[in-house]
Amino acid sequence: MSESPILVSREGKVVVITLNRPEEGNRWRKEMLFAFEPVVEALHKDEEAQVVIIRGAGDEYFSWGAFDPAIRGAMDKQEIVDFVLRGARLRDSLELLPQIVIAALNGRARGNGVELALACDMRFASDRATISFPEADMGGIPGGGGPARLPSVVGRARALELLCSGREVGAEEMVRIGFALAAYPHARVMDEVMAFARHISEKGPIALRGAKRIAHTRLAPGLKEARQLSDELRAKLEWSHDVDEAIAAHREGRKPRFTGR
Repeated sequence: MSESPILVSREGKVVVITLNRPEEGNRWRKEMLFAFEPVVEALHKDEEAQVVIIRGAGDEYFSWGAFDPAIRGAMDKQEIVDFVLRGARLRDSLELLPQIVIAALNGRARGNGVELALACDMRFASDRATISFPEADMGGIPGGGGPARLPSVVGRARALELLCSGREVGAEEMVRIGFALAAYPHARVMDEVMAFARHISEKGPIALRGAKRIAHTRLAPGLKEARQLSDELRAKLEWSHDVDEAIAAHREGRKPRFTGR
């Protein structure tokens, strides 16, 4: 795994960012976060790029999230909180990029992977793609901005249903509920997304960037407050009994017994 966990390519005014750990499900680990940060920072200053596409390497995963009980159990609590909040800051910065940002969901996305897609302006899906939020099964709250952004995309009731149930949603339903703009056969998804990106990249830069700023400003006050609350609640969660119980249950091969403490 000597190759960078983040690959960046450019075609004209379109930049493609690839999460490049397919053998790990493009899992959102520290090395990926640390490699992604300078890419986003550079894009904030990039006057030539007009569209950014984010995709996962390989054919199976967009990003298989960050944590499961085994990974969480191997990290100390402050380390987890610092990692989660740093990832949340990256997603905030990604959302504020001046370019139009598109998530090309070429495979399964879970937890942090879905939150990364939600920080993008638009989402397109392969017919193989799925999304899910497994955090509630581990006694947790998604910490990468999902609960703050999902309601404005799919509506409050549907957002709560997805966050609380943890069920897996396929490509057809993603389109039906408004999470994705369209779903394509897997073999064609990147061709379709690239064609769309090229098309809008040739529009006037002032028009593209202005439209994005106006749309974001309309939602910003409520989003800012929700993101602050998300960080506060997610940080406190790590020291809860329920998180410890989820890790213990995983190790012991049993169902967790949550108490809300």
